[in-house]
Amino acid sequence: MSESERKKSIQSIKGTKDILPDEVWMWQKLEEIAGNLFERYGYRQIRTPVFEATELFEKGTGETSDIVTKEMYSFRDKGGRDITLRPEYTPSVVRSIIEHRLHLRTPPLRFYYFGPMFRYDKPQKGRYRQFHQIDVEVFNEKDAAIDAELVEMAQQLLIRLGVKDIHILVNSVGCTACRPSYHQHLRKSADQARENLCKDCRRKIDTNPLRLFDCKEESCRKISEGFPLITDHLCQECRDHFLAFCAYLDELSISYLVESRLVRGLDYYTKTTFEFTSGALGAQDAILGGGRYDDMMKQFGGPDICGTGFAVGIERLLSAASLEENKREWLYIATLGAEARIMGMKLARELRAEGWECLIEYRERSLNKQLGRAHKLGAGRVVLIGDEEVRSGRVQLKNMSSGQQTDVSVLGLAEALNVSD
Repeated sequence: MSESERKKSIQSIKGTKDILPDEVWMWQKLEEIAGNLFERYGYRQIRTPVFEATELFEKGTGETSDIVTKEMYSFRDKGGRDITLRPEYTPSVVRSIIEHRLHLRTPPLRFYYFGPMFRYDKPQKGRYRQFHQIDVEVFNEKDAAIDAELVEMAQQLLIRLGVKDIHILVNSVGCTACRPSYHQHLRKSADQARENLCKDCRRKIDTNPLRLFDCKEESCRKISEGFPLITDHLCQECRDHFLAFCAYLDELSISYLVESRLVRGLDYYTKTTFEFTSGALGAQDAILGGGRYDDMMKQFGGPDICGTGFAVGIERLLSAASLEENKREWLYIATLGAEARIMGMKLARELRAEGWECLIEYRERSLNKQLGRAHKLGAGRVVLIGDEEVRSGRVQLKNMSSGQQTDVSVLGLAEALNVSD
């Protein structure tokens, strides 16, 4: 293969996407809005490794989940260890809490995170194999009030990002005390319809029947409408928790719909589940989901403390958000000649120290071409420096909107910039 052919053949991996400079501002603004909001509720950012021991996700996510059985990027490293690129975030947070004994410290166990996840799934519009999520986790707060506050915080996030036509669905998926009995009823009902279900649903009957309600096949969804509902089989503790959760939502004046077939895609959920949808997304309208996972910490060998949280895909969220870029004025410094360039470099250093964004492009162009370049790039003002400016210690300051050009001393430039024309 020739060098030109080799270079031509190197492209991004299918299912990944470059986030280019002209769209990064949306990601930065989203993260700023989300981070500021979460901090107001007492959450603090946590960052964990992008890969972990495969066992962590098998144990935490559930060996029968689609993530573990179909989607994980797993490999054996040079030390012979089984490693997996992070497919979701909660198990990593649980591992970190246990490893660093965070539960013994004074601050509340409230965390948030922005970062990449990896799942091998069929790439679609807005769905990638490397995708990004916002995750929120809170531990050791058992009262249903924290579930309601999470819903409130998630609602505020979507509102602040300009997401339209928001709807909230809530449900309870029971716990280890009441779910086994419900599984028996569900298996019996599903088994009677086995021949009419898709291959994946027939597998779920035996492995995790609750996931039957997750199927995207229309025929399976229609059949599942006749299956028994978990809300009819909750134990007293789960029923009381769900009623309290709904009562808190009512007190907060948050509108919601009880959807008895709402389940989460991961095996570890208990009690509360919730999902936000947006009419702005079309048929596949789910945008944010979460719920409670009271047993995970204990299953990992940690303290017996409960957990709850939510996750939202950033790519999907941005497709429904309505954000405006914060336009900031910046300077283009146009120079002509070696001495002018040195003067421009020193001036740019001083102005940057004062907080101004300055751009000098070190290419041989006439002043007129540099002015054209500044206009194309959207500079607010241009500082022009030539031989005369070097000799006099003065520069020309041009306002690109009005066209007004002012002769300014170098020493007075910072002051002149802070005065609008």
